[in-house]
Parts: sequence; structure tokens; C-alpha cells
Amino acid sequence: MRIALVTDAWEPQVNGVVRTLQSVRTVLEAQGHRVLVLSPDRFHSLPCPTYPEIRLAMAGTGRVGDLLADFAPDAIHLATEGPLCIAARRWCIRRHFPFTTAYHTQFPDYISARSGVPVDWVWRYIRWFHAPAEAVLASTASIRRTLNDHGLAKVRQWGRGVDLHHFHGDVTPNPTLAHLPRPLQLYVGRVAIEKNLEAFLQNQHPGTKIVVGDGPARPALEAKHPRAIFLGARFGEELASIYAAADVFVFPSRTDTFGLVMIEALACGTPVAAFPVTGPMDILTRGVGAMDERLEDSIAEALKKDRAACARYGAGFTWEASAAQFLGALAPIAAKRHAA
Repeated sequence: MRIALVTDAWEPQVNGVVRTLQSVRTVLEAQGHRVLVLSPDRFHSLPCPTYPEIRLAMAGTGRVGDLLADFAPDAIHLATEGPLCIAARRWCIRRHFPFTTAYHTQFPDYISARSGVPVDWVWRYIRWFHAPAEAVLASTASIRRTLNDHGLAKVRQWGRGVDLHHFHGDVTPNPTLAHLPRPLQLYVGRVAIEKNLEAFLQNQHPGTKIVVGDGPARPALEAKHPRAIFLGARFGEELASIYAAADVFVFPSRTDTFGLVMIEALACGTPVAAFPVTGPMDILTRGVGAMDERLEDSIAEALKKDRAACARYGAGFTWEASAAQFLGALAPIAAKRHAA
């Protein structure tokens, strides 16, 4: 199958959206499918206001359409709600080509947090963007209900997976962290306002707070919290060894749709502490994590969990299963339409 994947989020960005798309593409290509990725690196782009790490492609419908037409896809998936996918969406609608979309992030909450624009205004845009799709892919039951509540009915399940080659229960803990006061409390992800890192860094549970990742909020947070350890971005085996070294993984976000880092931590045997919100409520069970409106309480409870049970649970999330759901939700383009 020839699959066109259009996305405004791609390398060198480091986030759950990019990692999900990369991982699913790898599985699909290994299965023999051809995947075309149309991303901002193919076009002139500008930095996103307030978040320069994100590049906004200056992509016209004509140029995007030419690339899609040359590829002659059997199915088209629009992964994000940015300008590149808007151009592809317009091209598909003009030709009556079906397409699917995905709701990866709490876009209305993020835009509101960064700009002050009312959340309801942004939801109008979300409804407009996704309404023509044959299916809107969502990672959890909570997000499916949220989309349904906002007038989007054609929502399909698309779960997430773990790279079990790197993240598993037999990973050797990173020895450079062994000397730090315990328990080691770990956060992994973007260092940005929408991730609610202040809640993690200000919690009063004893131990050492470790932040892995980069983002626009890092300089200010690093200056404000000098006792916390900021390691920057880490990947692969090194990241797995940090997960394995931590006593608890703390997920302070209140706005994530899933939280890929939670299942990576669990696969390495590290229990998760979080708020009782979308994402954690869909993923965590009593045996592998804890949720409480007081983060200190969820950390204390998570520290009691069995690491072997966490690793077994995390190993149940595979990219093969995620890719199968993605493939099953695609809307094939009739062969006769390729000539349009």
C-alpha cells in the first residue's frame, strides 16, 4: 500500500507526535508498505511564535498537491492541524479524495496557554479541520469522548507502543545517577509551559528531581530550580538507562492526550506518579502507578509499586499493534481517482 503521511511535526523536533509517526512508519515499511512523509523540511519554513523549535512550513496547495500526485497514494493521512496539513486537506477536498486525521495533542489548551485565545475559539478550528475526515484517530477512550463531545463523531482508536529493543525490564540503571539522594524522581519530555513542570519541580517529596528534555522553558526553570538536575535530551539506550535508574517517573502534565513517556518508563520497570487526568487515567492501573491531586501523595504511593509488574505491563504496548490500528483506519482512495 502507498501511504502519504503529511505532518507539520517532524525531525528535528523531539516529542511524542514525531516519535509516534516515526515508529509507525518503520513498522509499516518493514511490512512492505511505501510511506511518503511530507514534512516541513521539504519547504521553506518559519519558526512558530513562542516556540521556535517548531517550524511552520510555507507550503502552498499546488506544491503539496504536486508531491502527492507524483506519489499517487492509496491513502492519505493528515497528522497535525498546521499549515502543511491544511494545504493537503484542501487538495484532497477539491478532488474528493478521502483522508484520515489524528488528534495528537490538546491543541486548544496549548494555544490558549501560550496566546490567551479562548479555548472555545480554538475548538471551532479543530472541528473545521477534522470534520471532513473519514476517521479521526485518537489515542485513548478519554480523548475519543472529548472529540465526540465537541461534535466529531467519526473517531477511531489509535494506541501507542514502546520500542522494546531499548525499553525493557533488564536495562542496566545509569551508574552516573547512583550517588544522588533518593528517591530519584524523573521527568522526561518537552520542557515547555504546557507540560506543567512547575508542579513537578515544586513538589515537596524528598529526593532528587531529574529533568530529561529540552524546550523553551528550560532556561527559566533551570535558573529557578538550581537543585534540580537538567540533563537535556537523551535517546535510545542512554534514555532507557535513566528510566531504569529512577525510583519513580513523575508525569505532571494535565493536557497530554496519551503520554508516551509513561509507557516507556513502565517498560523499564519504573512506576508512574501523575495527576488523575486524561492520559494517566487511561493508561495507569493500581499495580503500576498512582494518581492524586496532590503530587506528593501520588509519588509516595507509586514508590510502593513492584518494578517487575511495571515492566510486564509496559511490555504490552507494541508499535506493531499501533501500526495495525493505524492501517485499519485508513481510507483507501479508489484507483480511478488517481487520474484526477
